[in-house]
Amino acid sequence: MAITFEISDQSKRTRGRVGRVSTPHGEFDTPAFMTVGTRATVRGVTNEQLRQIGAQVVLNNAYHLWLRPGPDLIDRFGGTHEFMGWDGPILTDSGGYQAYSMADTNAIDEDGVTFKSIVDGRMLRMTPEVSMDIQNKIGADIIMAFDDCPPAIDLGEGPVSQTRLKLQAAHDRDRKGGRYDHAARLKIANERTIRWLERCKAAHARPDRQALFGIVQGGTDEDARRWSAERVTNVELPGYAIGGVSVGETSEDIARIVRLAAPLLPDAKPRYLMGVGYPRDIVAAVCAGVDMFDCVLPGRNGRNANAFVPEGQIRLRNARFAEDHEPLEPGCDCPACSPSAGRPASRAYIRHLFMSQEMLGPILVSLHNLRFYQRLMTDLRATIASDDWASFADRWPSAAAGIPQDAYHASRSGQADVGNS
Repeated sequence: MAITFEISDQSKRTRGRVGRVSTPHGEFDTPAFMTVGTRATVRGVTNEQLRQIGAQVVLNNAYHLWLRPGPDLIDRFGGTHEFMGWDGPILTDSGGYQAYSMADTNAIDEDGVTFKSIVDGRMLRMTPEVSMDIQNKIGADIIMAFDDCPPAIDLGEGPVSQTRLKLQAAHDRDRKGGRYDHAARLKIANERTIRWLERCKAAHARPDRQALFGIVQGGTDEDARRWSAERVTNVELPGYAIGGVSVGETSEDIARIVRLAAPLLPDAKPRYLMGVGYPRDIVAAVCAGVDMFDCVLPGRNGRNANAFVPEGQIRLRNARFAEDHEPLEPGCDCPACSPSAGRPASRAYIRHLFMSQEMLGPILVSLHNLRFYQRLMTDLRATIASDDWASFADRWPSAAAGIPQDAYHASRSGQADVGNS
């Protein structure tokens, strides 16, 4: 087996569990938040700093590395671990999400996806076999099947947003007979995802060194999710993922679908929720039994002057921080709030860096946000062991909405175990 997974603790009030995934490049603890290093780098952060903030596993993106510098070059370096100088575990996404998020410039059919390169405009063809070849050459420890990611929801009325624009592009691309049929699109995606998964497994050239995960689709339709979960898990693999979430749904819909889908995946194998997300969504998924997460939010928000704190987010460009002497989060042990030398950077100073367009500002807030997420996961692992969800809610109020109400109230009142709710 390319990886092993051991569960060391299980909550008695939720489905949350603590475990450890072992890979050819080391181990990581679960529940785990995987830091996103799309192009074989976490923007503005060195590998030494990644270790300092507690990152154990990094995510690369096969689509973007396919475009630049190319999988053959990475292969000649000995794989992405050698290329980027990271000696810990790495996971690669397959390109399936980009087929959804870049629907305005690609075309999808039964055999694969034709992309227009965002680098030079060339037309490029990705199939399950091409995705496997790319990921085999990149050399990540965990690789993802190439799947058909449909819009999670039908496009209704709503304000213009980046999410809505992506939904509209996907709907426009997938129109048949002049209109978009959401139920038909989910069915096509589910059936295609299974066929592509079987092709991925057949094409996977390094199963002894790289663990292939299958992906469950189905949007927010519960029957479609059950159908997909049953068939994806019938293909024997080292792990499984829940895909097609956090692409337009509400937090309530994300939690509902994850509560449904997670228990349908094998208990003895790691479960990965792709692209999620906000702390409350992560907590809800952990309580549903999910083990692995990734999201661009910590870095992206950090580069845009938005710092995560237990109460939510602070937007540092706001004028009220112009003379704020406090660090980003008092008590945080990140390099911005608790540097190894000198005093913490004040909110006023960091705001000045952003207003002056100094690169140190995005670096400091990104480091803080990345550390925030690792602290959250560390506390979640401890809370699963203790089942003290009420105290967790006190420490992480912005994430508390993800805790099942029965687990929270039982913990607050000191009641006996309420079962895996």
